[in-house]
Amino acid sequence: MSDETTLSVPVVSQTLTAVGQMQVPKALLGGPVREGLLHEMVKSQLASRRSGTHATKTRAFVSGGGKKPWKQKGTGRARAGSNRSPLWAGGAVVFGPQPRNYAYRLPKSARKAALCSALADRHSEGKLVVVDRLELAEPKTKRMVECLKGLGIEKSVLVVLGTPNDGIMRAARNLPGVKVLLIGGLNVYDVLKHATLVMTREALELLATRLGEGAA
Repeated sequence: MSDETTLSVPVVSQTLTAVGQMQVPKALLGGPVREGLLHEMVKSQLASRRSGTHATKTRAFVSGGGKKPWKQKGTGRARAGSNRSPLWAGGAVVFGPQPRNYAYRLPKSARKAALCSALADRHSEGKLVVVDRLELAEPKTKRMVECLKGLGIEKSVLVVLGTPNDGIMRAARNLPGVKVLLIGGLNVYDVLKHATLVMTREALELLATRLGEGAA
C-alpha cells in the first residue's frame, strides 16, 4: 500500500513507553465520523438486544365469556355478548403489545462503515491506545488495575484482544467500566460506550485485514 492509503499509529508498551509505529489502512482510522450512521448502527444493536417478551391478553386468552351475560332486549341495560369485552373490567386488551422480535440488520457495507467511523472517532480524539502486548503477572483484579494505571487510563475502557487470554478476562470482569472483547466481537456500541479503546497490535492487525480495503 502507498503512503497515501496508510496511516501511522504509535504503538506503546504497558508502561506507555513508545515502542514503534504501525501502518494501517487510512480507511480504517482516518475516515470521516458519520454520526448519522453511528446512530443507526447503535439503534440496530440495541433493538437486537430487546427481549420482546411483552404481552397482553386478547379475548382469546381471557377466561370466561362463553355465555351471553343477559338477554339482548328487555333488561334496560346495554347489549353485551361476552364478559371478555375490552369494555368490561377484567376484559381483554385491544391492540396491546404481543411478543415480537425487534432485531434488524443494516447492510454489510453499512456495518463496516459504521465500525470504521467509530474507530476513527476514537483515534481523532486521542482515545485509541495500541499496545504491543498485554500480559499480567497473575490473573488478579489488582494486576489489571495496575496495568490500566500504567496506560494512563482513569475512565471506562474497552480492551480488545487478538487471541483469547483467560488471565486478562478473569482479572477484568469485576472492574466496573472495564470490558474485554476478542477482535471478532468488536462492535460500534461498545466502542462508543467506553471512553477509551485499548487494542493490542495483534488485534489491530487482524482488524485491518478484515476491514481495511473493504471499509466504506
